[in-house]
Amino acid sequence: MAVVGAGLSGLVAARELARRDIGFVVLEAADRVGGRALSAPTALGSTVDLGGQWIGHDHHRLKALIDDLGATRYPMHTGSMPVLIDGPRRLTPAAPSVLTAAAALAGVAALARTGVPTRWNSQTLQTWLDRVPGRTARRLLELLALVSWTADLDRLSPYAMARMVRHQGGVRTMLATAGGAQDSLLVEGIGSLADRLAAGLGSRIRLGHRVDRVSASGGRILLDTTAGRFDAARAIITIPPPAASRIAFAPPLPPAIAGLQRNTVMGSAYKAVAVYPRPFWREGPGGEFIVLDDPGFAVFDSSPPGGPGHLTLLSAGPRARRLAELDPAARRNILLGPLRHHISSDVLEPAGWHEKFWHLDAFVGGGYSALPIPGTFEGIPPTASSPTGNLHWAGTETAADHAGYFEGAIESGLRAARETADELDR
Repeated sequence: MAVVGAGLSGLVAARELARRDIGFVVLEAADRVGGRALSAPTALGSTVDLGGQWIGHDHHRLKALIDDLGATRYPMHTGSMPVLIDGPRRLTPAAPSVLTAAAALAGVAALARTGVPTRWNSQTLQTWLDRVPGRTARRLLELLALVSWTADLDRLSPYAMARMVRHQGGVRTMLATAGGAQDSLLVEGIGSLADRLAAGLGSRIRLGHRVDRVSASGGRILLDTTAGRFDAARAIITIPPPAASRIAFAPPLPPAIAGLQRNTVMGSAYKAVAVYPRPFWREGPGGEFIVLDDPGFAVFDSSPPGGPGHLTLLSAGPRARRLAELDPAARRNILLGPLRHHISSDVLEPAGWHEKFWHLDAFVGGGYSALPIPGTFEGIPPTASSPTGNLHWAGTETAADHAGYFEGAIESGLRAARETADELDR
């Protein structure tokens, strides 16, 4: 057996194969495991997540894995809603622009429940947003959409958006912290789960093995990598569809799978974590903000219990790409600067600064999940995941439950491993 990709999906699939005494090798192009999970130590002794980090309130598989691997979960420190700031002023929930944005979000929630005509798949979110009255309301909605999906708004359709909202539990679940998709975190970081899984798999993980070609020959699968050829009875492909499109498949893949790889893209995502000796912002308005000032970003208080203060900052789409043009010091100043009016000038002097541009990662290609190109349907959940001969498909994009989250990655990895085991038993 071969597993392509050592993200959470591939590692979970490999562990399931090991439990069933099925021989395997995991082929990973990068020099690390984890894929979209990436943790880093700080100078103050804590750990920050530079990739996905949140555990949703209903992410039962992820919680079970956390317990199984002995990691420590803690609730997000959050208020009733983030503080909306525009320069030195704060927008109240009763502000006309906020009420307009709330009405638009309510419309999205209704569309997700009732369904959207397929003809809207040829339109774009940018076209819709341009119809919303009020510049501030449009900026707020744009920022929420970018941080939620990381897609340029002229590269995502209203139809795809509504389908994804429905598949991911609704608008409230997607945007909420407590009780929602950002309910809790890990003291050790999500990346620790990948490290602990990998430790149990040992030498069966081969880093620096990028798969360039997968071919069927004599009832076997041949995988040509940058470090040699591997021969397997079956293979599980767990990498994001746009990354899999760089692999040559022989014979060619069926239209549904080929279309999924060809007609999806990864969004542009930037994440930074500022680290402080303590979370001093809790003495004031808290550490949860939506910042409308250019470049526009969201801020979360991700501080571990009893530890240093962590402020997580997220920017996406064209705004993230503009940030990539700056040097680290300039980025830090432009992102922390707007917060000084609402917290204190202490926010300008973090003890540590950690950042990651996911769209510049050669192996992942972006974040958070593959997105369908307007006018196409293959990347709209639920996506194709049926086996293709001796090839099985996993990765969060293929999940029937919580696609786009680590919960979906785990679900898909377990499903693909069990499919493979069933086929080998026949």
